[in-house]
Amino acid sequence: MADRTAGKTSRRLPSILLAYLWIAPAAIMYCIFAVYPLTQTIRYSFYDWDGIGLASWVGLDNYHSVLTDQQLYGSLVNTLTLILFICVVPVALGLIAASAARLVRSAGFAAAARAVLFLPQIVPLAAAAVAWTWMYADAGPINQLLRSVGLGGLTRPWLGDFSTALPAVGIIGSWVMIGFCTVVLTAGIGRIDASLYEAARLDGANALQEFFAVTLPGLRHEIVVCVTVTLIAAIASFDLIYMTTQGGPGYSTMVPGVQVVRLAFTENRVGLASALAVVLLVIILAIVLPVQRLNREGSVR
Repeated sequence: MADRTAGKTSRRLPSILLAYLWIAPAAIMYCIFAVYPLTQTIRYSFYDWDGIGLASWVGLDNYHSVLTDQQLYGSLVNTLTLILFICVVPVALGLIAASAARLVRSAGFAAAARAVLFLPQIVPLAAAAVAWTWMYADAGPINQLLRSVGLGGLTRPWLGDFSTALPAVGIIGSWVMIGFCTVVLTAGIGRIDASLYEAARLDGANALQEFFAVTLPGLRHEIVVCVTVTLIAAIASFDLIYMTTQGGPGYSTMVPGVQVVRLAFTENRVGLASALAVVLLVIILAIVLPVQRLNREGSVR
């Protein structure tokens, strides 16, 4: 018996070694371009360094500045608003759009609607930001439309107004992400057993009751995917803000991603930028990991 077990183990070793050889190149690249920079960022966060001269140890002072400085802390607060626009709104509207597509009898119309909704996901975000910046301009289509319907008093430079800049950017994020959520959730609805809907209808359930009793529980995994992707996009947003407002006017749209670049490459405060990047990473993990855990617990049940 022992000899047979030893023989099986000896035959398994080459296959295990082969598997490690297959993943070794990717693992090495990941360590070089992801793990090593991450460890260096954590290390720099404990120093006061301008990126060129000698670094001096400051301990947790950089982290204290991140959590107490109004500008740095304000960038984290702005992220909460972007989560509403880039995560909550697209997932909610995606659920509505996917549920409505299921009820549409015309397969061609449903496919065309999904394609139109997914189109913003294909457009490069930089190009979308430029297009929306033109639309939000004082002489852009949005203000012209308001003037044409007698609402000229509502016109304003949307991205240049302290009160509207952040929501205006958030609307762009919603427009970009809603197509992704709709396609993922539509695919999830397609795998739900049709007999569940038939049983619900036989019990006298209407469309709204079907949604809460069948559709929503059946889309647990897809909702988690959408929430995870959109949360990371909202918290780590850089390109959208940089291409539209660069954090302005003032600091009304400043987010940690843009702030990190400004601190490191404009103000030469690499240690403080590193601390802000680490705090941003912790926030992402603190939000995403519980979501993933809830998904796994739901799968076990």
